[in-house]
Amino acid sequence: MAYKVAVDASNNNISSNGITENNYTFEVSKYINDRLNNLGIESFLVRGENDTLTDEEKINIIKERYGTGNNIIVISNRLRNTGDAGIEIMYPLRNNSRLASEIAKDLESVGATVLKYYQLRNEEDTALDDDYLIRNTKNNQTIVIDYGNISNSSDANFLKDNKNVLAEAVVKAIAEYANITYLPENLEGYYIVKSGDSLWSIASKYNTTVSNLKSLNNLSSNTLQIGQLLKLPTSNSENNTEDNQNTYTVKSGDSLWSIANKYGTTVDELKSINNLSSNLLSIGQVLRLPTSNDQSASENQNTYVVKKGDSLWIIANNYNTTVDELKRLNNLSSNLLSIGQVLILPGSNQTQGANKITYTVKKGDSLWKLANTYDTTIDMIKNANNLSSNTLQIGQTLIIPTTSKYTTYTVKKGDSLWLIANNYNTSVDEIKKLNNLTSNTLQIGQKLSIPA
Repeated sequence: MAYKVAVDASNNNISSNGITENNYTFEVSKYINDRLNNLGIESFLVRGENDTLTDEEKINIIKERYGTGNNIIVISNRLRNTGDAGIEIMYPLRNNSRLASEIAKDLESVGATVLKYYQLRNEEDTALDDDYLIRNTKNNQTIVIDYGNISNSSDANFLKDNKNVLAEAVVKAIAEYANITYLPENLEGYYIVKSGDSLWSIASKYNTTVSNLKSLNNLSSNTLQIGQLLKLPTSNSENNTEDNQNTYTVKSGDSLWSIANKYGTTVDELKSINNLSSNLLSIGQVLRLPTSNDQSASENQNTYVVKKGDSLWIIANNYNTTVDELKRLNNLSSNLLSIGQVLILPGSNQTQGANKITYTVKKGDSLWKLANTYDTTIDMIKNANNLSSNTLQIGQTLIIPTTSKYTTYTVKKGDSLWLIANNYNTSVDEIKKLNNLTSNTLQIGQKLSIPA
């Protein structure tokens, strides 16, 4: 089936944080239209840059140009100024979610947050779609992409910085859905794998190394596929190999988890040293990687990254310290905090060389019981939490230093203590003892300490 695409931009002129919806969505739509035509997918812009069309006029233009066949894809690009930050994708009741999910996947691969892809029924007639454009482009595969909330400054900044990146992700998704070979906008600096190629032959041809090619392309093996697109090293990337650099430039498909995994660190550590308040990344963003100095510092102190809604009083209360102590440790002259700010917490130097786990005090707990369970001492727990007495309160959060090794496990749907114990080569009784459980009942999202 040969697909054709109608690309629509919103008429609305809502404006916030330096973005006006009709201008932004037109630029996104024009980019998508031009790229689809370059890839050989017939496409047209429903409205011109300065046109103001009603929804009815848009529907008539689409019908006159392409008709009402199910090989017609309609992409309606929009923004909003209310609700949560992130992308929402709506698709018709008459279609399955395949195209919408493909678009969601490719948008997420470039660092966007996709809140949901969904169908919405009309309240008065639940057999009909709620969206006017979707409802009246019958049989067409109409997708509404709402790229974000421009009244949210973080969302607006991400949209401004990644306009073409987001549009390119939509292009890629449509090409994959239409079974058309997708090529990036600019092939300079890329190589398409041909029959007989190997990483060694490509590295030799372009005067680089196999390990550098694997690093640039996030390859875990030497296996290649015909038609695979490989990024080639530039003079800059050759001079900044992972052996010599303390920074990383974000590429398509990257996430904090994949970068942390690649460089032997953690998501929290990356967020901490880069002052990130969320997991969102932008292609081309330069991240600082932890050095041995960072790691030795992090081993010698507990830190906390400030989140929305935090205050010094809340943080002090959660970590059993005082506002004055936090201000002294962090050289703060006022109580004002910034989201993403990294604070040093007290009681950090007394537990060097020990693993730490977080524990919530339950009925019947005592410092003696916790110290015995976690193979530590009462004094080490008191020092780690800046406690002046042995009194505990139910619900209190403690940092427990221990010489034993534990891992943290988050309970998922279908889990049981028996399954978890079996997977981690331990016993149900050991898990129950370690987590002070009185029954075998678990809750999804519950965090368990598991003997490593």
